[in-house]
Amino acid sequence: MTALEQKSYRSAEHRVEWLVSAEPVPYAEAILAMDRRVAAIADGAAQGCVWLLEHPAIYTAGTSADEAELLAPARFPVFRSGRGGRFTYHGPRQRVAYVMLDLSRRGRDVRAFVASLEDWLIAALAHLGVKGERHPGQIGIVVAGAKIASVGVRVRRWISLHGVSLNVDPDLEHFSGIVPCGLADTKVTSLAALGATTDMGEVDRALRAAFAKVFAEEAVSANDPLRSP
Repeated sequence: MTALEQKSYRSAEHRVEWLVSAEPVPYAEAILAMDRRVAAIADGAAQGCVWLLEHPAIYTAGTSADEAELLAPARFPVFRSGRGGRFTYHGPRQRVAYVMLDLSRRGRDVRAFVASLEDWLIAALAHLGVKGERHPGQIGIVVAGAKIASVGVRVRRWISLHGVSLNVDPDLEHFSGIVPCGLADTKVTSLAALGATTDMGEVDRALRAAFAKVFAEEAVSANDPLRSP
């Protein structure tokens, strides 16, 4: 049995696959899967994809990471990622959404793509009764000044990798081992801390509904494309 449990939704205009992993996926394994999928999209052999998953507890370093911001290097594994951004935490009860789309069809504008990812998160939070907003000079989404969602992307052959993470009900103390996203004075929060839903299925439905509005795309089924050789 693979780690990916596909659920499909059809759009008349655009076709993007949504994949949902039922079990936590090791971070390094997810990177390899994304690499395969992005190569296939670039070669015209696969559709764009949104992959919803959780990771076992890990700290990841983006291309702008400052080693001084890794406060507890022995607490969890540390992975040097190729995404943009600084240090972040991934772990159980945090919804990670990897977005692999052909940006050649979106004007090859990375900043606009990142802004669209933020719009997506804000819209999804609104579905859940939470008011998310941007913070001037920062990437990601805050609620009442506390960060609830992060954005970190990479682009290869104009195909996007990585994506966003939304704190549903993770152990927020785990963020204390880093300076999250380099924001020493910004607290971290979650849907649970805000008294909102922690049902992952409901969160996923909000993400899908918001994605359809922001990107005008929905999903179709596939036979385990991320796991294919």
